[in-house]
Amino acid sequence: MKFLVRERVFDIGDDFWVTDEHDQRVFWVDGKALRLRTTFELKSPDGDVLTRIRKKLFKVRDQMAIERDDSTVATVRTRLFNPVRDKLNVEIEDGPDWEVTGDFLDKEYVISDEEGTVAHVSRKWFRLRDTYAVDVNSHRNDIGGDPALVISVAVAVDALTGDDDGDD
Repeated sequence: MKFLVRERVFDIGDDFWVTDEHDQRVFWVDGKALRLRTTFELKSPDGDVLTRIRKKLFKVRDQMAIERDDSTVATVRTRLFNPVRDKLNVEIEDGPDWEVTGDFLDKEYVISDEEGTVAHVSRKWFRLRDTYAVDVNSHRNDIGGDPALVISVAVAVDALTGDDDGDD
């Protein structure tokens, strides 16, 4: 199932809607402004917090934890150095780890695990610079088919690899 992420590039707090392929609002990404560390909440349209995405401070490698019900379900980590290709690792607490590879600045990358593709993220289908699609493999019966977790990973990847990182 495809989800469209429509960022508000210059909005304070980085708040934006995620819609499905039928233009129905599915998730609200609520960026928390004026925090010591980068924090987002993925909410349902009714305002219920589904996941919390937080940058971990004072780590050798940049990383963001994705929490659900006050426990970490995944951690997205940058690699120390890889001259061949862009790659991030996603450590899943209750499943096989995921690998994120591709072009992060242009938002053209794939999230995968040992079972295959979890999601494909692409901006090339849109003329608007602030919109990209996350095509979740919702046919999976494991954690890889969980749209809220996959969207949370995409938000973390965007925050870790964006060129407008405000933590410097």
